[in-house]
Amino acid sequence: MADAIIILVVVIILIFALKGSIKHFKGEGACCGGGSGSVKTKKAKKKTLDGPVVGRRTIRISGMHCQNCVNSVTNALNSIDGVSAEVSLKDNCAEVACDRPVDDIDLKQAVEKVGFEVVGISQA
Repeated sequence: MADAIIILVVVIILIFALKGSIKHFKGEGACCGGGSGSVKTKKAKKKTLDGPVVGRRTIRISGMHCQNCVNSVTNALNSIDGVSAEVSLKDNCAEVACDRPVDDIDLKQAVEKVGFEVVGISQA
């Protein structure tokens, strides 16, 4: 009888763990500092450039799982002077517009500083 109770408890725990993992990888659950899931994730700040766009780049990023990840990357890239970024969780990339020359190394370091890997940067 005791064995049956232990097995039942373990099965229930596994069901909840699986459910949470599925939500996590779909980008629906709270992860990466996003809170408990009932708290709204802090939105990324929209940034407009001071001058005309002189360059565009596409940054491919790995490791993003949720909207909080997207917001972290967006805010990190937007903190660079002369850069405005829109990040897509679906495409795992950031579309970056620049109103002045910006080194690819600076973009890569900003993304990596918040915990994600840059897979590649290309001119858009």
